[in-house]
Amino acid sequence: MTDQRSHDPADAIVADQYEAYPYPARDASDEAKRLVVGSPSHLAEIDHWVFGARRDPARPLNALIAGGGTGDACVMLAAQLARAGRPGRVTYLDRSVAAAGIARKRVAARGLANVTFVQGSILDLPALGLGPFDYIDCCGVLHHLPDPAAGLAALVAVLAPGGGIGLMVYAPHGRTGVYMAQDALRLLAPPGLKPDARIDAARRFVRGLHPAHWLARNPFVRDHLAGGDAGLVDLLLHARDRAYTVPDLLALLAGAGLAPAAFIEPARYDPATWLADPRLKARAATLPWAERTALAEAASGTMAVHIVYAVRAAEGWTAPDPGDETRIPVLRELDGAALATQAGTSGRLAFDLDGVSLPVALPPLGAAMLRRIDGRTPVGAVLAGLAAPPERARREWRALYAGLNAMNRLLLAAPPGG
Repeated sequence: MTDQRSHDPADAIVADQYEAYPYPARDASDEAKRLVVGSPSHLAEIDHWVFGARRDPARPLNALIAGGGTGDACVMLAAQLARAGRPGRVTYLDRSVAAAGIARKRVAARGLANVTFVQGSILDLPALGLGPFDYIDCCGVLHHLPDPAAGLAALVAVLAPGGGIGLMVYAPHGRTGVYMAQDALRLLAPPGLKPDARIDAARRFVRGLHPAHWLARNPFVRDHLAGGDAGLVDLLLHARDRAYTVPDLLALLAGAGLAPAAFIEPARYDPATWLADPRLKARAATLPWAERTALAEAASGTMAVHIVYAVRAAEGWTAPDPGDETRIPVLRELDGAALATQAGTSGRLAFDLDGVSLPVALPPLGAAMLRRIDGRTPVGAVLAGLAAPPERARREWRALYAGLNAMNRLLLAAPPGG
């Protein structure tokens, strides 16, 4: 693998950017208030979307956060492992000293002892002697590399057999207006200007955006408004930034010998979510999976990023079986009793996907099931406590699971020893 950095003048600019403006802006004192959670790399998602609810939680998890930035994924995963009393270690890798310093303070603020810090680039991985890793996070990094395919190949080189990768890359449609603004600011605030002058020009440009400009009309990107200087620089003044359509991303994965296990949230990537006409929905349902996924992206127009869990294509991935009553149902960042109350007499829930409200209808026994899901009780025990015939309980469980799993809210995990 050829290191492209020495031949790419933009690389030094990118490196300097993250030293001067570590991204995203974070303050270690906030760890006392809340844990930043998201996708990829939520522990419940890894159990479900990477390991198919078949990996014993007692097995140590060796995880790599490749391009860890200011520490969101690293802190989240390490804290979730520690909170659950699960063995494992999280290795943080980034070449920015400034970003790593913030991540270290956040880890220290939580008293986490399961994190190792390594300074370096993803492209250095084959020479660093790290791994193999059961799980690798690479969030918001590949689209800034001089050669994203080389970066992904470096990750695959340290991926353990049976492991998986969680990726986030930019998507074009939901970033409408961003690249127009970047083009304008390359002329108004070229890299040769001092950083303060570039930021001042960018702020002035954003404040004075004509209401018709697509960036002014785009509700799906907010870093230039709410992300401080680091967010503004990362979004509008970045020296290297590309976006991937679904076909682009699938090609990138295939080139590295990977195949998607799931796009997050699955409902986003179902054309039926975005198509109103029954005839068009029926036509979409006949398309191959990759084309349906690409159609959902184009029909939605809202996706600013793609989040995908991927495994080696040669190994494949099998979805967890909701009919396996030994598996543990887990509500991702939700309380079952509160969710049941929220559904009320209507028996419906609504989930917000970047400003788009999507409804999920609960089966008649759904509220009772939700009240019994605590992240520890197996499916069989959840159903056994219902005042209903077993066949009906199993049928309605599958309906509940299908609706909430598509929203990435109801996941499955392996039981201890299972």
